[in-house]
Amino acid sequence: MADRDGPPWDRFVAFPVIAGRRSTSRLGRAVVADALRGVDPVGARAAEGETHWRSGYPTHFRRLVEAGVTAPADALEIARGGLAALHGRMRWGGPDGEGPLSAAFAEAARPLHTEVVDGAAPREREVLLPWRGRVLSGADVRRRVSAWLNDGKVDPTVGEAIDRVLANPDWLDLRDVTFVALGAGAELGPVPWLLRWGADVVAVDRPARAVWTGLLAAARKGAGRMHVPMSPQAGPPADRAGIDLLAEPVTAATWLGSMPRDFVMGSYVHARAALDVRLAVAADALVAQVQAQRPGLALALLASPTDVFAVPAEAVRLSARAWDTSTVSRVVRAPMRALSGGRLLTRNYVPGAQPGINDSVIVHQGPNYLLARRIQRWRATVTRATGANVSGHVAPPTRSRSVLGNRALAAAYVGAHRFGIEVFDPDTARALMAVLLVHDLRAGRPASASPWQDEADAAVHGGLWTTAYEPRSALGLAALLGVGRR
Repeated sequence: MADRDGPPWDRFVAFPVIAGRRSTSRLGRAVVADALRGVDPVGARAAEGETHWRSGYPTHFRRLVEAGVTAPADALEIARGGLAALHGRMRWGGPDGEGPLSAAFAEAARPLHTEVVDGAAPREREVLLPWRGRVLSGADVRRRVSAWLNDGKVDPTVGEAIDRVLANPDWLDLRDVTFVALGAGAELGPVPWLLRWGADVVAVDRPARAVWTGLLAAARKGAGRMHVPMSPQAGPPADRAGIDLLAEPVTAATWLGSMPRDFVMGSYVHARAALDVRLAVAADALVAQVQAQRPGLALALLASPTDVFAVPAEAVRLSARAWDTSTVSRVVRAPMRALSGGRLLTRNYVPGAQPGINDSVIVHQGPNYLLARRIQRWRATVTRATGANVSGHVAPPTRSRSVLGNRALAAAYVGAHRFGIEVFDPDTARALMAVLLVHDLRAGRPASASPWQDEADAAVHGGLWTTAYEPRSALGLAALLGVGRR
């Protein structure tokens, strides 16, 4: 979606004015504190009192997970509290004043018409997995997934899900599926594969020629069809397509309300810095609006691997084994830990922890990045509690455009393999996550006993969960090792 300071509209989703200015740090502190308040009042006060939010935020986002691990009801309360805080604090406004976020849906919708683009290609009938210049199929896909399992790069349930799809190739016939994609042009989003499998894709993304040129080309090369929101004026399709969620969520809600078939709604929106939070809030407000109109709406999302998760005992066991068996690491880590005052190469988990808390937050990505990703996780938790189907999985560390644009993170990913972390190519990650989505659409994903188990299910963590070291204590060294290779 949008990647700029603001939309060219008079009114849009905005941060609240706190103490005379719009502060992302003050909003972040307030939202985290409100989310924790009913479950962990000490943690809430700590978040409110954090004086260095931009460097100290990881501790408080970790607490959001830790406070909800032991009691599912607490995790649900945190999710509901966080969403309520955001929706209550974020504003809808512009130069002529502002009001509550809900006022966005009282505006007049912009007139749109729907253009349907049909694909001309035959439908793909088997699982295909791009891998290092090859395209794997059949038994080769099984072998590649088995290798990831054996190396501890994916959760064991990934193998189970992929096996089910391979055993049921008819599941890939998605001609009966309508999928609304918010952020349809996202690099790791499933839209290209959904089109290749014959789905109806309802595409929502910002008005931008580059975005829609790519989306329209994908639709024509696919086997399904794409529903495109078009302005009525004359001009090339790529110049007329799109909806800006920041400025016209009511237009998106009205347009989606005209869709006659039931649909699945996936959110893949992403931007940079403070815009990321504004866009995530706008998308979540739209999701909530559509859920109110369509009870039982199924959702889909991808969770960032560089976040905090509670992880199964098997991941903790594999991490402990890596700690005990790496001769090179044992030689290096003692002097490195001594020189760094214990900050480098710290152990990933307390031995035997169940669940373990994996903290893969990259401080350079910033608190806005983490808050935007947490909004989607909170919405998934709240939605699962209603009994609706949610397909949400941790996506792998990937050489995406956004990662390559962050020089420190890009260098860390180059050297990450030295610490047992595999970084995926975008084509591989996109295809793998799309197959997991198909599994969830066809087999369903009933809610687990606890929200943390839902978030850990079929995670493609790339080894961040099973490496010997807390990722943040190793990726700095990985960046140094990666600078030369870059």
